[in-house]
Amino acid sequence: MAPPPAASGTSATRAVPHRPPVRDGPPVVHRPPCAARRPERRRTAPSRLLILATMLTITRALHDQIVAHARKDHPDEACGVVAGPAGTDRPERFLPMLNAAMSPTFYEFDSGDLLKLYREMDDRDEEPVVVYHSHTATEAYPSRTDISYANEPGAHYVLVSTADTDGLGEFQFRSFRILDGVVTEEDVRVVEAY
Repeated sequence: MAPPPAASGTSATRAVPHRPPVRDGPPVVHRPPCAARRPERRRTAPSRLLILATMLTITRALHDQIVAHARKDHPDEACGVVAGPAGTDRPERFLPMLNAAMSPTFYEFDSGDLLKLYREMDDRDEEPVVVYHSHTATEAYPSRTDISYANEPGAHYVLVSTADTDGLGEFQFRSFRILDGVVTEEDVRVVEAY
């Protein structure tokens, strides 16, 4: 049934979609690096099937650098990226970042540093192969917040726990794929060289 016509002398009202307020200046970018967006030429087309490796292969040197960064920043969470040539799934360049939140339970990248990082990766034809951060009091497993901010579908999400939560040693190093809110743990293979 159609709505009745507007009475004479009144105007009909229409629903107007909500639009976020326009802000001046650079956008505010919060954790993790996956929150920054690449230029359109770098995005995967929505209709294209994304095939992901089921194992992270990483050099001993990169593995040790990530763990050292987590230990150095403890008791605050450490965070960063390991970049690699676009399309290769091969982590090569260690890029530790400052946790702007300086918190033991949360990490946040400085928006200016993050923008600079993504521009540099684009200039070098690189992409974030590994997005990493540490947990200082819990196991190395993505939190609900980590999952909600995971916006790099092709990245390996590495978590290092500096808390001995499993009795197996002073740290855990685990890798996950996070796609559309689904967390899948993957094996980690540490090699001396590629």
